[in-house]
Amino acid sequence: MTRPWDWVTGESLLALDDPAEWDAAFARGERSLGTAAIGLAFNCPLEEASPRIARATRLPDIAQRGFASTAVGTAARLNGALTPELYEVLRAAGPGRKSIAVNAVNDTLTFVPFRDLPPWLKRWAVYVTVRDKLEGWWLRGEDAARRVWQVVRRG
Repeated sequence: MTRPWDWVTGESLLALDDPAEWDAAFARGERSLGTAAIGLAFNCPLEEASPRIARATRLPDIAQRGFASTAVGTAARLNGALTPELYEVLRAAGPGRKSIAVNAVNDTLTFVPFRDLPPWLKRWAVYVTVRDKLEGWWLRGEDAARRVWQVVRRG
């Protein structure tokens, strides 16, 4: 059944289940390709969706690149794995807090078994775990110091 895909508004594209339709839309220069990439992540096998998701992460529209990053995270959530191509997308975007792919990286670290991650992402996972633990200790220490200071000021 052919669905009426609305490439201008993105309406119904989360249901996109035809990689050939995505390819045709890409060739036509349609909008909402990042949104459609999420649809492919939901509805297609990872191996079919992966090259299109990767291509969508290189779109000129920053919003559509953001949706494509969401598609990477969605693929990790649904499959418990990513393709080497999608790991490279994450690596190129950078895993830091200011990266467009920060949520996709976090989804990957959450849903893909540690043993299946590439070495660079394993190192990042260890770094993030240590950083977050240190930040937590720092914030608890600040809070304790603030409370002590309040008690000293009152007394």
